[in-house]
This record gives sequence, structure tokens and C-alpha cells, in this order.
Amino acid sequence: MKLDDFDYHLPEELIATRPAKPRTAAKFLVCEGDGMRDLHVFDLPSVLRPGDRLVLNNTKVIPARLTGRRLRESAQGLVEAKIEITLMEPQPDGAWRAMAKPLRKLKEGEVIRFGERLSARVVQKSDEDVVLSFDAEGDALEAALAEVGTMPLPPYIAAKRAPDAQDNDDYQTVFARVSGAVAAPTASLHFTPELMEELRAMGVGFTEVTLHVGAGTFLPVKVENIETHKMHAEWGQVSEKAAAEINATKAAGGRIIAVGTTALRLLESAADEQGLQPWTGETDIFIRPGFQFRVVDGLMTNFHLPKSTLLMLVSALMTKERIDRIYAHAVESRYRFFSYGDSSLLLPG
Repeated sequence: MKLDDFDYHLPEELIATRPAKPRTAAKFLVCEGDGMRDLHVFDLPSVLRPGDRLVLNNTKVIPARLTGRRLRESAQGLVEAKIEITLMEPQPDGAWRAMAKPLRKLKEGEVIRFGERLSARVVQKSDEDVVLSFDAEGDALEAALAEVGTMPLPPYIAAKRAPDAQDNDDYQTVFARVSGAVAAPTASLHFTPELMEELRAMGVGFTEVTLHVGAGTFLPVKVENIETHKMHAEWGQVSEKAAAEINATKAAGGRIIAVGTTALRLLESAADEQGLQPWTGETDIFIRPGFQFRVVDGLMTNFHLPKSTLLMLVSALMTKERIDRIYAHAVESRYRFFSYGDSSLLLPG
């Protein structure tokens, strides 16, 4: 299939720049087989069945956008200049790969100071990004980032407005626990503790997994033949407990519904012919039409960008023809799109 096969027209005004309030008031398009129903997220208990299991990504978004000053010795003495940094993904040694603006003026060995409590040294530079080694790690680094960083809003929101204090809550799930993501698992933003308790009371199970969403999730597909596209890698983990819960649910006839494409990609990365296995590592799985799903029976997800790998993923789950109809209906019905937008439940049937 070609990249243009996954294009569609989206009116600019349907791109959400703030989430629905309350979270569960978002519109909710339930798509089962060829049918569609227009509901709201607070209707989720009426859609699920006792014995179903929702799989949640418990990654926590860090304030990954930083503004600093680079320091360089010159013939005129110590020179400072403004640098904007967006953290992309952690490295095995604790350093971070990051985008820098302006990148061309940075040199390896230079120090960037982000405030009284945080600085970083440029340990590696390429034509596209840099690797930074911070002078703090662990909880100390997390605390420093919370002080000087801002939430890394997606480019299509950042182009319309700057991040603010409200995004610290809006762009974080209520079950975020494991720090390391630089983008939110946005399907999960619709959940509240009250909704989750209502679902538990009716017999719906919850399982948490971790996939640290990287900034590469926003990178465009640049090849016309999608088979040649190379996915970015992201670190994830499925614990023994999570694998056992999911396998037991499937054995009992319950449905496994991934909340978000990140949870789905992780589950399918950890699956084999015998079922879901405990798993830790980096995944660059590329799910597109023709993919054979082994674990997931359904997907709760927001509406994705034209020509994106995530649109290809939902087309693999529901078929391309169904997704074309679903997205045409969502546009016509004025659903709100992308990270802060409305939601859908995709059940291929």
C-alpha cells in the first residue's frame, strides 16, 4: 500500500488544543464490526462486558521541553547563547537523546545550563540530534525537570499555543507511575478514578504495562511505499503478572482491549504462538494492513493524523475500508481530533 492511501481531509478547526472537561465528557465513537454508535466516554460501562480486560500504559510523561543557555569559551571570554532542548529518549547509560534548536551551533563538550539545579554536557552530536549527559539522575533529575521543564505538547498543539500549568494535569494520565515518556498515551487521558471504579464494580479487569512513548511518535512517514518505512524504537515492559492476567482473561473468554496504540504495540511485540509472554526491551514493531493480531481483541484510541503509522495500525485492526468510513463519519459529526481530542472504541468483530 502507498502512503497516499492513508490520507484524508481534516478541517483545521477539528484539531483539539484542550481536552474535554470533565475527561469523560469526550465524545466516543463505538465501532463494532460495520456498525457505529455516537456515545460519550462516560458510557463505556454500557459498552464493556464483565470479564473484559482493559490494558493501560502506566508510563509517566516528563517535562521534556527545556530552555537553557550554552556556555562556550572564546577569545572574548565566556559566551552564552539561548538553546531550546526537547528530550526524546533515555540512553542505557542514563544520558538522553534530544533535539536541539539551533542544533548547528552546538559542539560536543559544551555545557548547557537550565537553571541553578540542572545542567548538561553535549557528549555526542549528529546531523539530527544530540546526546546530553545531565549533572543529576534518578529522582534528582526528575525533580529538576519538574522545576525547569514544560510539558512536551505535540507539534500540532504547540504551533497553536504555548504549554501552560494546566497541561501538567491535562497531559498526564491518572494512573501514570513510571517516568520516562516524552509524549502521553493519549487514549488514557479520558479516564478518571470514578470511571475506573465503576468499571471494576461491574467486573471489568485492569492490567498495567509500560511503554515509554518517544518523540518519534510524531515523526512523519517520508516514504511512498509504506513497507520500507522504519519505525522508531521505544522501551517497554510486560511483567509476569500482566502476562498471566491477560492470558487468563483470554482463556476464560474475556476480551483484551488495549487502551491506546502504545499498549497495543507492546502487547503484540510480546506475543508468540503460545500467548503473551513477559517481556522487556525496545520495540519498533510496525503494524499495518495484513498484520495478524495475537493478543488484542479491541482498541480504545483517539483519532490519528493523516498519513501516520497509527492510522495504518487502526486500518490493520478494522480494515482500511472500515476506517475510511469511520473517519468520514467522525469528520462529518465534528469529533475533535488528535491528542486532546475525542475517543473511539474499535472492535473488529
